[in-house]
Amino acid sequence: MSWMSGPLTAFDLETTGTDVETDRIVTAAVVRLEADGSVSRERTWLLDPGVAIPEQASAIHGISTRRAREHGAPAASAVGEIAGVVAEGLRAGTPLVVMNARYDLSLLDRECRRYGVESVSERLGEAPAPVIDPLVIDKHVDRYRKGKRALHALCAHYGVTLDDAHDARADAVAAARVVRRMGAVHTLVGAMELVDLHGLQIRAAAEQSRSLQAYLRRTADPEAVVEPAWPLIPRKREPAGGTG
Repeated sequence: MSWMSGPLTAFDLETTGTDVETDRIVTAAVVRLEADGSVSRERTWLLDPGVAIPEQASAIHGISTRRAREHGAPAASAVGEIAGVVAEGLRAGTPLVVMNARYDLSLLDRECRRYGVESVSERLGEAPAPVIDPLVIDKHVDRYRKGKRALHALCAHYGVTLDDAHDARADAVAAARVVRRMGAVHTLVGAMELVDLHGLQIRAAAEQSRSLQAYLRRTADPEAVVEPAWPLIPRKREPAGGTG
């Protein structure tokens, strides 16, 4: 039975920025979509990230520092809940859909380390899998298509409604519906076993990173480095002797 005919769990974050090592979670959503595309279960979180939310980030997701401090849950407890819900779905064998998984899953992992709670990988005893990333798949199956690959662009291309872009719940739901459309349009993807689809994305993401790195080194920065790991960027090693 194809993954297309079963449920999907979708996960999305809105954050203070784009650096997985230093930025913080502001909102999160984990939703379960049934085969017909309906949402049967959902959890959402608003966090107090413990730092000021830059105006550029607030302009995107609409959450101000004041709102997060007044209404957000303490980050440490919320991060633990998010990791637990994500791990629960994977432990049950439900595929996890994450747009640009390398970013969201890595940032969640670093937040877990920051607050001393078990990460998704630690809860599972292995790296998160199976993960389905519409960004990686779209770049692989339609490599030469011109234009943007952000979620709103993928929704427009695959005919999926995105009701409220940069709302974590709306983005999660849209990402799951996009991968179902991808599977229907690109039938080889839709027919793949999950373990094979996951492995394909590991290889595809690495190749996409190598291609982008080569381009950047030719055109912008001779020393540019683009992370090849997917769906989780390995943690940096702590300096010998600790941080003091």
